Amino acid sequence: MRTLFRGPIHGQPGTSSAFLVEDGTITWLGEGAPPRRPDEEIVAGPGELIAPGFVDLQVNGFRGHDAAGGPAAIASISEALPSTGVTAFLPTLISAPVEAGAAFAAAVAAAAEKGARVLGAHLEGPFIDPAFRGAHDRACITNPTPGKVEVIATAKPRLVTIAPERPGGLEAIRRLRATGAVVSAGHSGADFECGRQAIAAGVRFGTHIYNAMPTVHHRRPGIALALLLDPRVTVGLIADGEHVHPAVCEQLVRTKGPSRIALTTDQTAAAGMAPGAYLLSGRHVMSDGAVVRLEDGTLAGSAATMDHLVRRMSQLPGMNVARAIGMASTVPARVLGERSLGRIRVGACADLVVLDRDLHVRLTMVRGTVRYRS
Repeated sequence: MRTLFRGPIHGQPGTSSAFLVEDGTITWLGEGAPPRRPDEEIVAGPGELIAPGFVDLQVNGFRGHDAAGGPAAIASISEALPSTGVTAFLPTLISAPVEAGAAFAAAVAAAAEKGARVLGAHLEGPFIDPAFRGAHDRACITNPTPGKVEVIATAKPRLVTIAPERPGGLEAIRRLRATGAVVSAGHSGADFECGRQAIAAGVRFGTHIYNAMPTVHHRRPGIALALLLDPRVTVGLIADGEHVHPAVCEQLVRTKGPSRIALTTDQTAAAGMAPGAYLLSGRHVMSDGAVVRLEDGTLAGSAATMDHLVRRMSQLPGMNVARAIGMASTVPARVLGERSLGRIRVGACADLVVLDRDLHVRLTMVRGTVRYRS
């Protein structure tokens, strides 16, 4: 199946206005007629934009499905996410016993891809700080002893969130990093110096920056500033207007730069659904349609979608559509080392989204197959 795309292309200023997709790969990029006749032509309308598909590093659930429910639930999430422009994601489990975390990583590996790519498991815990646990169950939080870390390391999750200040935390970072996992600092009360030590040990991501970590203080900057100031680290940002104030999002862009900020939804089963009761890794949460909380009012993930975050970020001072799209595609793909995702270029995977003039999703393609049309 050959598909020709025509129209404004994200990341291709002026020189190219068309590209050809063959067998799930972009094989030609240029102007005029492609080298081979396409079977289908997709043309961006007035004001529309062709962009790389979005990559979400933190998906607890979507459209009524909790990722902790296993392969069938993950497959259903995969099928539904292209409607939001997401073409690849990490199913995420919050703190659970290490055996449950290993089983979740296996379930993710076994899940069918019915739409968006399933890139591996994100284990958000259980090696976190109880004082910064957020919606995580206190009973499931534990220290990263060598034996427990080995259970997680053997399961080979794609991303692990850890509090580096926990006893054995720095050693755990080194061990997990050695398996090829991306190690993230989050749900952490670490001070600035511990944050720097964690980065030296191998931390390369910051889970939902500013949330579940100490406030930046001018005499006690904490781990958040260590993550922001180090150019080796990319940070995840839930830019839904609830988790981080828009003014702080603007400050973050100025401090960190858009090339080191990955938009992440931290979405739960409530995302894409009406207000009501849902599950977050098996825990009961309530959604009002915009905010998801535990019964005690604690924030518990989000009801946001990635296209919503892109629209919000594009409107901030100092931002634009191209930067916002990059934060949802190129940046998170780079965090995972996925060089063929998050870009439109020859040799890249044909994971694509067509956005209308208001940045709503009109069409999504994954592996060269259209998975959503509005």
